[in-house]
Amino acid sequence: MNILVVDDDNLVCSSLKIILSADPDITVVGSGSNGQDAISLYKTHNPDILLMDIRMEQMSGLDAGEIILKKYPTAKILYLTTFLDDDYIIKALHMGAKGYMLKQNFESIIPSLKAVHMGQNVYGDEIITKLPNLITQNTATINYASYQISDKEYDIITHVANGLSNKEIAELLFLSEGTIRNYISLILEKLNLRDRTQIAIFYYKNK
Repeated sequence: MNILVVDDDNLVCSSLKIILSADPDITVVGSGSNGQDAISLYKTHNPDILLMDIRMEQMSGLDAGEIILKKYPTAKILYLTTFLDDDYIIKALHMGAKGYMLKQNFESIIPSLKAVHMGQNVYGDEIITKLPNLITQNTATINYASYQISDKEYDIITHVANGLSNKEIAELLFLSEGTIRNYISLILEKLNLRDRTQIAIFYYKNK
């Protein structure tokens, strides 16, 4: 798993490289100190995951993330920051970042990277507790039928929004995991969304 690290604090950057390099499954392919570095280094190294801070001089991690995701839609970006600002969290979610973690939870960094590499989205406990309130602010209810979402699909959307895995949803609905994966793929297509996190955001925005 190739990781690109971008953080404007040299000590943090060095510490992250030491922590990550201790895992035999992880290779740190490069490091930078601002958003502009992130963009150029991403093009050079094409990492599996970009581990990036948010507040940085010259260009923020959020601005860099938007540019990278527009050019590389499948890019996996995990934000690692000290800031729990609502606006930052919302922007990271909407742009399609794969995770948002606080630096003090250093013991969760490697497990989070591995989860993102496997296709999951990861958020620290502090972020998860804020999500429902953040997402429902200033939103309006929509008619799911206008998206041709069936009752079964709506049930699955609800379970995804509540954080259930495919296996858990399958057990609740007495279906196979493969069937649930197919349903989720169809839901993503109908709602023009990218991943499970965006399904949850869509649900809470329109609840």
